[in-house]
Amino acid sequence: MHLCALALASLPADIHTPTYDRRRHAPGVVHLGLGAFHRAHQAMVFDQLLSTGDTRWGIHGVGMNRPDLVNLLRAQDGLYAVRVADGSGLKWQVPGALWRMDVAATERETVVQAIAAPATRWVTLTVTEKGYTPALGQLLLDGLRLRQQSGLPGITVASCDNLQGNGHKLLALVKATATPQDPLLLRWLDTQCAFPCSMVDRIVPAATAEVLAAASQALGLRDDASLSTEGFWEWVIEDRFADPEDAALLQSAGVRVTGDVHSYEEAKLRMLNGSHTAMALMGAITGRPFIASCIGVPHIRTFVHQLMGQEVAPHLSRSDWADYRTALIARFGNPYLKHSVHQIATDSSQKIPQRWPPSVLGQIAHGAPLEHHALAAAVFVRYTLAVDESGQAYALNDPQAESLMTLGAAQRTEPEACVRALLGREDLWGSALPQHAAWIARVIHWHQQILQHGVDHAVQQLTEA
Repeated sequence: MHLCALALASLPADIHTPTYDRRRHAPGVVHLGLGAFHRAHQAMVFDQLLSTGDTRWGIHGVGMNRPDLVNLLRAQDGLYAVRVADGSGLKWQVPGALWRMDVAATERETVVQAIAAPATRWVTLTVTEKGYTPALGQLLLDGLRLRQQSGLPGITVASCDNLQGNGHKLLALVKATATPQDPLLLRWLDTQCAFPCSMVDRIVPAATAEVLAAASQALGLRDDASLSTEGFWEWVIEDRFADPEDAALLQSAGVRVTGDVHSYEEAKLRMLNGSHTAMALMGAITGRPFIASCIGVPHIRTFVHQLMGQEVAPHLSRSDWADYRTALIARFGNPYLKHSVHQIATDSSQKIPQRWPPSVLGQIAHGAPLEHHALAAAVFVRYTLAVDESGQAYALNDPQAESLMTLGAAQRTEPEACVRALLGREDLWGSALPQHAAWIARVIHWHQQILQHGVDHAVQQLTEA
């Protein structure tokens, strides 16, 4: 038997399940980007709010392109199990906040109507960095226009993606799709709607056969949508809401509401996400499958510790960065999180601009060393060969995969030319770094070491210097 609403009563008593009515109320949240992260993060926060008796937080989940996931969740009445595991042990729970599911690519009008529905109070997004397209702006604008024309109140539209100033970027994207006939709509957006910036943090690997099997054993029935995550989670959101009373509600569920999202946002992007990308690329090249496999290697752990402490932290405004670093390294090593390096390396061309250049530019401005980021950049260049050090091919899952592989293809015979070509891309590195001779020279140096002696030797050489 599959997990579904009828099966909830048969689950073991130690598994937390929803106790609220999931059928009688309309969803209050439309969420765009129905992937694993949302279902193990915001959906669990909203589940907590629903459990208090506040029925306004049910979710209308929208998969942007994938009907397979939406169909799977529909078959299970929007239910799935989450294994929460860390050093203190593990527990299973079944969040019940996901009430309706649709696919934006094939059911666009339904999504527009959902944004404009009277019960909708929030729209949240986890569409990844590459999802911030004119089509997304148009989808949101069409739903918001319909709300405004119907005389409905404004709503909170919260980006939860790894973009600095994500709320500002999302509002600008929506406004950019407006027409000259939309002045009333734009005024309504500014006065009635809220686009808060936010930072979300929880490690949620893609589901694996091991997790599905563990879920089946724990639940006593089949769950094709189960997930595994860590005990740690953080959601920091700007105190900017269409309904100001939402601030206290979110805080009661453990969300941090603040006027200073930026300091948390930049620390996460550059410390967690920046080191994640570096380790993922190293793992892909050395044949280590998971982040825990990488951080478990002493010289890679030392590299990450030094990268964050020496080259990232000096340019952060988060004062407790040392404690944050300690927590991150422990989280990376969580044995229950089979976090695939190839999953994290996905869309690297979209992620690197947010994660590495700000720290490199900070080091340059202070005349400080930039060796760890130069080595990481050299690893990225080597990654574009799409074959690991044992000769095993891997796929570059990246919107720029073809151009990256074309620029990096000849690096064994013309290494310096390839490094210069890849470092010359302003879409990756900004306008200043492609002109900075010392930066380019250090990346060329580490790239030579990697090609001649391998990634591990180069990392050891740097960390033992």
